[in-house]
Amino acid sequence: MGASSSSPPGSPATSRPACSPLQEGGAEPRASWQPHAKPGLDSKSGAQCWLPGKALQELAAKYPPVRLIQLDAVSLASVRAAVKEVESQLNGRGLNLLINNAAVNSYATLQSVQPEEMISVFTTNVVGPIQVAKEFLPLLKRAAEEAGKEELSCSKAAIINMSTKVGSIELCFNVLEIPMYPYRASKAALNMVTRCLAAELKDAGILCTAIHPGWVKTDMGTEKAPLTVECSVKGILSVLAGLSQATTGVFLDWEGKSLPW
Repeated sequence: MGASSSSPPGSPATSRPACSPLQEGGAEPRASWQPHAKPGLDSKSGAQCWLPGKALQELAAKYPPVRLIQLDAVSLASVRAAVKEVESQLNGRGLNLLINNAAVNSYATLQSVQPEEMISVFTTNVVGPIQVAKEFLPLLKRAAEEAGKEELSCSKAAIINMSTKVGSIELCFNVLEIPMYPYRASKAALNMVTRCLAAELKDAGILCTAIHPGWVKTDMGTEKAPLTVECSVKGILSVLAGLSQATTGVFLDWEGKSLPW
């Protein structure tokens, strides 16, 4: 799973792991799906990451349960095709966890921003996650129904939207190093989408939460970022394990700390 934030740096009761490389093995979670332009699905453990094609192919070769399924989050036809493929991998079961991780960045200022850029970034960062959530909803509802009266959790059915601290309206003046109008506005909109999803889907047994992965060493975050992908992902996995009825519709960082909208 690739953390997508480029931002500088009440929580669930989970222990916080040390920042060390992820270890193989461990408990086997239920099926999960994380969309991106060319994602990989592990129908057993939900392993996915945004890597160059060759690296992703090598990952799939090393871990046979990994399934590579192409998905363009802004193409409805592509999303629907991915839904069909994921459904075929699940063999009649529901989908327990959907992580909207796709995002694009923009450093546009008030002086440089163009309407086309605003629209493009919103299409990927806001419309994309809504479209993906909508199309995968039947599979998520199926998982929730299979779990019965079990309380909300990522093991039952959940949508996780990867957001960012720089999308927080309340924290705007504290992290105003770069205006980033398209990116920041789109992530603020994604946060509202998360709240709307949480309100609408709670009675259907589906948890919805927004998570800030930290400022991570990725293509988007650059090498200046203080967090490694391994450290961020390990923290996020710990947070996901602790999400519950009390944390649907909230905004947390990769360590499980609450962030203001």
